[in-house]
Amino acid sequence: MKKNIIITLTIIALVSVPIAMNAQSVTKVGTTAANFLKIGVGSRAIGMGGAFVSLANDASAMYWNPAGIALISGGEAFFNHSEWIADMSFDYAGVVVAIPSIGSFGFNATFLSMGEMERTTEYYPEGTGQKFDAGSYALGLSYARSLTDRFSIGFNVKYISEHILNSSASGMALDLGTMFVTPLNNLRIGASITNFGTKMQMDGRDILVQHDVDPLHAGNNERINANLKTDQYDLPLHLRVGISYDFLQNVENNQLWLAIDATHPNDNVEMVNIGSEYVFMDLVSLRAGYNSLFNDESEKGLAFGAGLKYKFMGSVQAKVDYAYEAFGRFDNVQKISFAIGF
Repeated sequence: MKKNIIITLTIIALVSVPIAMNAQSVTKVGTTAANFLKIGVGSRAIGMGGAFVSLANDASAMYWNPAGIALISGGEAFFNHSEWIADMSFDYAGVVVAIPSIGSFGFNATFLSMGEMERTTEYYPEGTGQKFDAGSYALGLSYARSLTDRFSIGFNVKYISEHILNSSASGMALDLGTMFVTPLNNLRIGASITNFGTKMQMDGRDILVQHDVDPLHAGNNERINANLKTDQYDLPLHLRVGISYDFLQNVENNQLWLAIDATHPNDNVEMVNIGSEYVFMDLVSLRAGYNSLFNDESEKGLAFGAGLKYKFMGSVQAKVDYAYEAFGRFDNVQKISFAIGF
């Protein structure tokens, strides 16, 4: 047992130290589109500080690591809601169905929404009397399959859209993931790359303006229709590599998971997430973690949560999970997740 613990901690060090040493002093924060894709899904994962890429084995795995849905037997329906920062609402729903000898199929939908606001302009800073709203959503299809009893792969392809007033942008993206349960006392290794896809560019009626092509000459048409040229922006590409280990695997009815993820986004510095989960009799779970280690400018940090699982009607089980996530200068975020396994 001690030998296994030493090996586990050595692997953790080998993963996390290079991340800390290579953290950049200059970042690309604010240079990508569809940043709602970076909002973590599922109270279980959030309660563990986002260290979930090697543990994802429920319907929220379609976000963290699509390979994880191959570990679902039967099926699962999942819903996650949170009151996000700045009076926005974040919702995620997904369903996964496993078909023996073929694989697991899933569908997921992500929504970030806000209430209406009054439109203001440079000429009407107090408001024009018009209302507008803004929002984002993504719709995805997933597939995963276990190639062996220890190794699985999966992918999630999704359509992404964002809008504000009469303008919108859309794109397509692909998420890929792998998961490996090692022979070393079920030490788990996971990796995923998410949001690999097209650039996004705003277009719509608000891009249309009227312009005087030659303001120095009188008598010409001063109201020529023209379109503003908008830039194209990359999606928030994100690479995650993580490991997890159950330190109480030989203790009946008890589990104590320690997980660590090294993350590399294309619009920020490299970071490390750490988390833990204690499970008693596969019924009650307690979780704690820390998000965005080695990122001095992150507002994220401490997270914790809890969960309950209840089985009824034979193989049907209901899960309720709660998570609290500190968010620095912003309001702290609370998330609730519900799932039904069948």
